Amino acid sequence: MSNTDTQEYLKTLSFPFQYLSEKDIGIYDAMNKGISLSTGKWLYFLGSGDVLEDKDVLEKVFSKPYSDDISLISGKIIYEGETIPFIYNKNKKVKNPSWNFSMWIRNGLHHQGTFYKKDLFKEQKYSLKYPIFSDYWFNILLFKKNSKCMLSDVLIAKCNSDGVSKIGDWISYKEEIRLKVALSSKILVPFFYMVILPKYFLRQIINSYS
Repeated sequence: MSNTDTQEYLKTLSFPFQYLSEKDIGIYDAMNKGISLSTGKWLYFLGSGDVLEDKDVLEKVFSKPYSDDISLISGKIIYEGETIPFIYNKNKKVKNPSWNFSMWIRNGLHHQGTFYKKDLFKEQKYSLKYPIFSDYWFNILLFKKNSKCMLSDVLIAKCNSDGVSKIGDWISYKEEIRLKVALSSKILVPFFYMVILPKYFLRQIINSYS
C-alpha cells in the first residue's frame, strides 16, 4: 500500500481502471494482486517514482507488428539520478534491454520497460521468496523456458534510481545469488559470487557519494 499522491489521483479514475489499496507483504505481493485483477492481454508495471516517457508510448510500442508467439516486449528506459563526478554518471543514461545468456549476469529486462503477456502468469506469479528481485527471478525463469521477447528501440519510461533494488546492501546481493542458484545449480555458487562482488563494491562507492 503506497502513501503517495498517486492514491488520490487513482481514486478519480473510472472504468476501465480499477483501484485497490490495502496492506500487502511486499512489492511483489501487490503486483500479484494487480495481475489477478487485470483483464487485458498485456501487463505493464510502473512504480510510483517512475513515469512513462510520453503520452504516446503505448501507441509507439503496439503499432509495430509482432508475431503471436511473442510473449514479452521490452524497450529502453532512463535512470535519473546517481552521479559521481569524473567516475560515474547515471543521470539521463539510457538502458537498453537484452534477452540472451547475459541474463545470468544481470537483469537485461527492466519491468518499467517491459510488457508481459498475461498468460505468462497463469502457472506462476512473482515469487514472494525474493522480495527485492522477484522480477529478475521471473525473467530468468521465462528465459529458461525459451519465451520469446521482442526488443524495441522505443524509450518507455524515466525511472527513479532510488528503488528498492538499487539500495545495494549485501542482503539484496545475497538474494540475487540465491535466486540464481535456485534456477541453476549449487555448483555455480563460486561463479555467481565472482559476478556479484564487483557489483557490490561498485554500489558501495556510488552510495558513498549519494
